[in-house]
Amino acid sequence: MKFLNDSFLLFQRNVKHMLRNPESLIMSIVMPVMLMLLFVFVFGGAVDTGTEYVNFVVPGIIIICVGFGSSLIAVSVCQDMVGGLFERFRSMPLNPSALLIGHVAGSFVRNFISTVVVIIVAVLIGFRPNASFFDWLMAFGILSLFLLTISWLSVILGLLAKNVETASAFTFIFMFLPYISSAFVPTETMPDWLHPFANNQPITPLIETLRGLLTGTPIENNGVISILWFGSLLVIFYIVAVIIFNRRREV
Repeated sequence: MKFLNDSFLLFQRNVKHMLRNPESLIMSIVMPVMLMLLFVFVFGGAVDTGTEYVNFVVPGIIIICVGFGSSLIAVSVCQDMVGGLFERFRSMPLNPSALLIGHVAGSFVRNFISTVVVIIVAVLIGFRPNASFFDWLMAFGILSLFLLTISWLSVILGLLAKNVETASAFTFIFMFLPYISSAFVPTETMPDWLHPFANNQPITPLIETLRGLLTGTPIENNGVISILWFGSLLVIFYIVAVIIFNRRREV
């Protein structure tokens, strides 16, 4: 119970930081929106997807929105570790690992807000989802699983980074994965040598699942594959983050 109380206290701290310094929230909204406008109005006319391009691309933009917002945790965690906050917490009656839970929970709120705004803008420019309430609920569930997975990966990167600049650079590594998936173009339009990676990396089944839930395209077994991918990665990343964090505590 004390651990939950400490985690909630640090979650409140991160929400207050977001409200007092909304730059990260604004960037997590502006970047996906600008990317969506770029692809829909500049590149969309040249891409044949068999449907309205805005309906094809929005699920991928949502994934990028969630991924970008979650990647900001790496910078925040690194800043707390190298800035002395962690050392101050060690001298207080707080569970130190609650610091990580607070960052992940705060990221969840930031991502929820940014994703809702991105979907609203998408509807304004022509996105027409035909999802039922149950479909939206499942889409929220699969996005939450992806969010938590990327969040704990960002925690690991933040713990490993020696400074904030390095933590920020680390996050761009996995931000490129959506571009080599079915987010913006069908994978069959890519070179043959790229097909195995584009079709079998974890982002592609996730996008196909989200696209199917929101616009009614066939999901097939992509939903199960997505859950297996990100459920397994979530467990692995969480365990690795705890191990690294405990080693940092012993130093």
